[in-house]
Amino acid sequence: MGNIQDIQSLGFSLPSPAYLFGAIVFGAIGFAAFLYGKKQGLAWPKWTGVALMLYPYLISQTWQLYVVGIALCAALWFAPE
Repeated sequence: MGNIQDIQSLGFSLPSPAYLFGAIVFGAIGFAAFLYGKKQGLAWPKWTGVALMLYPYLISQTWQLYVVGIALCAALWFAPE
């Protein structure tokens, strides 16, 4: 059970390097937004940051990860102060 074929036969698949990179980048942006929102007492960046940190667990396609991540980052950028 130590090789990739055995793992894939159980129905598991490994994410691509592009997916892992996107999940790490968007998670780091989300963490920074969460800390900023918490420090400033602003709900919008805090909860958008939480969403950026957690949504990669719900999405399995790489293109969806980037579309949702870019949309959430744009929401952070253009958010009302």
